[in-house]
Amino acid sequence: MEGKKDYWLKSGFINIVQNFSGVFFGFAGFYLLVRLLTKHDFGVWTLFISTTTILEAIRSGLLQNALIKYISSSDAREHPAIITASFAINGIVQVVCIAAILVFSPWLSRLWDAPQLVEMMYWYIAIYLLSGLQAQFNGIEQANLRFNGIFVTTLIRQGVFFTFVLVCYFFSLSVELIFLVWVQIASALAGMLIAYSHARGHLALSAKISREWMAKLFGYGKYAFGTLISSLLSGTIDQMMLGAMLSPAASGAFNIAVRITNLIDIPGNAVATIVFPQSAKRMESEGPAAIKYLYEKSVGTTLALVVPVVIFLYLFSGIVITLIAGEKYADSIPLLQITLLYCLLIPFGRQFGTILDSIGKTRMTFFVVIGTATLNLCLNYFFIREWGVVGAAYATLCSNIVGFAVAQVILRREIGVSVLNTFVYMYKFYPEFLDRYLRPMLKARS
Repeated sequence: MEGKKDYWLKSGFINIVQNFSGVFFGFAGFYLLVRLLTKHDFGVWTLFISTTTILEAIRSGLLQNALIKYISSSDAREHPAIITASFAINGIVQVVCIAAILVFSPWLSRLWDAPQLVEMMYWYIAIYLLSGLQAQFNGIEQANLRFNGIFVTTLIRQGVFFTFVLVCYFFSLSVELIFLVWVQIASALAGMLIAYSHARGHLALSAKISREWMAKLFGYGKYAFGTLISSLLSGTIDQMMLGAMLSPAASGAFNIAVRITNLIDIPGNAVATIVFPQSAKRMESEGPAAIKYLYEKSVGTTLALVVPVVIFLYLFSGIVITLIAGEKYADSIPLLQITLLYCLLIPFGRQFGTILDSIGKTRMTFFVVIGTATLNLCLNYFFIREWGVVGAAYATLCSNIVGFAVAQVILRREIGVSVLNTFVYMYKFYPEFLDRYLRPMLKARS
């Protein structure tokens, strides 16, 4: 029991700090970039990040969760074959994605009226190769219930990029978008080397590539891949369609609201990272009742942390936008107020995917998420045509509500989850936190 507590305390602390530092550097870099770049260039950068995030997710969806699941739940003698098969799939995926970059970059550049995008995407190929190795090493470490290397890797990659932007801001240096990509290459190289140093103790390879393990990894990962891609499209399709239907500047304005609400994802990301390997183990040993508790408890805890922040940001959205992005982005205020509403549904959806993937229901998760993404795509098309930029926010809100309803029906049928219990755990969080942490801390000081 003490070992379990240590796991949750240590890994929880590391992952919360990791997510906080990642969001901090990303947010702080964004704060400076909106002042260094024109609205058009910031919009192009937003579209570049949206596109490359999807490419990273293609590889991550196919490999990372499958690698973590099978290493976590299999005998140590099988690990070399699993890791080797994962590297083989990784190589195939990277070849396909690099070919896609070379073919589609000129088309995307014309679609979004962003000539700089072609050169940026070609240089991004180097980042993609380096981050592919890093993802493998991080996955191996996470599967062995260790998170230190992932934390340091995230810190270095985000920190190097932020430092460059900070120097440019303080010394009033001109920033070209291609310079930002070059800095990302340097940070990706550093991140890959650090990730390797932390994973090499568990990095055992087999002499032959196991077709059986390749089939298992791909069989599990294909649905997780579809789920992750569909989920990311749900989060980025609005920005991409704004860039195509209106302008890169409109995409940038919407991204301001998204960046602010990303702060709310810190506890959810941390909890999901911890829950996935644990739920895979507990399903094997304790059954569905343990998974039900994990879902309700993790969602309730996340909501307890999220709700106060949502209320604060909603009440002071105008001040927050002006302080963070400046008066030129005043059109982002109503967008922020709408995006905050569907932030309340994010903990339910994130843990839905985490729990179902960990118990092998990736196919079901895939169909729910792809259905939500398709609905989001259709609603964005009609709502943007009707209401402009604010239509993208309403489209995403509506699709999230539908996705939430469907997910809760499935969870109740599969493992008996009760939505009401999540709010009970949310309510209980505050007195528990007060009794177990705040009061002892105050007594110690007095």
